[in-house]
Amino acid sequence: MGRILAIDFGKKRTGISVTDELQIIASGLTTVNTSELITFLKEYTQKENVELFLVGKPKQMDNSDSESEVLILPFLEKLEKAIPSIPIKRVDERFTSKMAFQTMIDSGLKKKQRQNKALVDEISATIILQSYLYNK
Repeated sequence: MGRILAIDFGKKRTGISVTDELQIIASGLTTVNTSELITFLKEYTQKENVELFLVGKPKQMDNSDSESEVLILPFLEKLEKAIPSIPIKRVDERFTSKMAFQTMIDSGLKKKQRQNKALVDEISATIILQSYLYNK
């Protein structure tokens, strides 16, 4: 089995999380500048066995696509061309940022640490991945 890599795509930064090879545990991996994302993913997949990319699909409360989807679609095309051997699956990511922030509060992080947007993105990617594993 290969790892599953989850991507919480953002205009500036993108949070990334990954499973272990048995696909049991989701862990935050890193946050990458979105402009360097494809390069990072190419390098990572050359070193690690990745079986699936999970990419968050931002939705509105009425189930319509969020305005961020316009930014994600070109990325998906680039990703598919850059790494065609790994399938891409979309996952509803509603409320993941709020859940990530709440997780930071619950874990006792100080206010200054909670202002770290990169950490919020990484935790959001982990929540996306955990919910996928739970519902799989």
